[in-house]
Amino acid sequence: MKFIKNIFKWLVGILVILVFASYIFDYDYILKGIRVVYFTGHSTAFIDDYPYFENDTIKKGPTTDTWPLHKKYNSKDATDRLQVLNEKYGTIAYLIIKNDSIFYEKYAEDYSKDSKTNSFSMAKSITSALLGKAIMDGYIKNLDQPISDFFPEFEGTKTTVGDLSSMSSGLDWVESYTSPFSITARANYDDDLAATILNLKVVKTPGKEFEYLSGSTQLLGMVIKKATKKPLADYLSESFWKPLGAQSDALWQLDDDENKLAKAFCCISSNARDFARFGKLYKDHGKWNGKQILDSTFVAKSTQSRFKGEPYGYGFWVSNYNNKHTFAMIGILGQYVITIPEDNIIIVRLGHHRSPEKVNFFPSDFYVYIDEAYAMLKK
Repeated sequence: MKFIKNIFKWLVGILVILVFASYIFDYDYILKGIRVVYFTGHSTAFIDDYPYFENDTIKKGPTTDTWPLHKKYNSKDATDRLQVLNEKYGTIAYLIIKNDSIFYEKYAEDYSKDSKTNSFSMAKSITSALLGKAIMDGYIKNLDQPISDFFPEFEGTKTTVGDLSSMSSGLDWVESYTSPFSITARANYDDDLAATILNLKVVKTPGKEFEYLSGSTQLLGMVIKKATKKPLADYLSESFWKPLGAQSDALWQLDDDENKLAKAFCCISSNARDFARFGKLYKDHGKWNGKQILDSTFVAKSTQSRFKGEPYGYGFWVSNYNNKHTFAMIGILGQYVITIPEDNIIIVRLGHHRSPEKVNFFPSDFYVYIDEAYAMLKK
């Protein structure tokens, strides 16, 4: 018994030293990551994590622009292949919107059309939409405006706001989702996100090649906040959430309650129907109910590859699957808003996991959600 007590004291001592060292060497954010993830019974990021962070509210307007239901609404069952995939990867919401009407809508577990879940990197598309709006509103000159105009820390560099949006910033960010010591983990859990971002350096020639870096979008969000002099949640509310008639308030995670910097690279918590509104807005060239909400030229540029052979435009993933131009908002756990303008189709999928296998830049399940939507529409 004495031996066991000594072992216990030894382990407690080591734990105390590790905790103390984490604060000394500025790795205390890891403790928050452990508390948020492991102490809640998870092993990685999860879709319901927003209550464990500070959040800013993205307010909806006084009226809701309700999605109409298709005349064949939910008259077709999910295909066997779709049911298997949904079960395998924990799909909690799957919508097919045809001709701007909801053709099919299915929720699993205890989720519903009102449930909020984390967008993860779909927020990058929304942040880039805010860039387009800030240009339209005159807060930012154009896609070629240097970021040094907003942050002197980048004086002498040639990175532009467009480079941030199109993932060609040249920043020395390493996109890693496995190491707790990575800058990606720090950005998600630390309490001073601005300090982390403004410590980055431009180490590659910007505007030359696609390199997916969450830090690029975070810096873009900071530029938009500084240019507009408004919190991102407020600017998103007035620019899109209210004009698009969102059905519910949404939440945007902050680094902490003191700095109140939105995590622009991720973490907008909303529902499938409201996320789908951005697919419709971009499908309709920036118009909503006949009003030009976002510049059509910016929309067109956003949904085409900036660099030949690469799958990314300005904030949106781009594909030519089945020889149909397709653009998408994508989050790391299989959050998808897939838009196929040629056939007036929007597919929304939210869930716990996605396929680890990639085919032509995209997770393999991405293509299945498209294929089975078409199969259901043809039934």
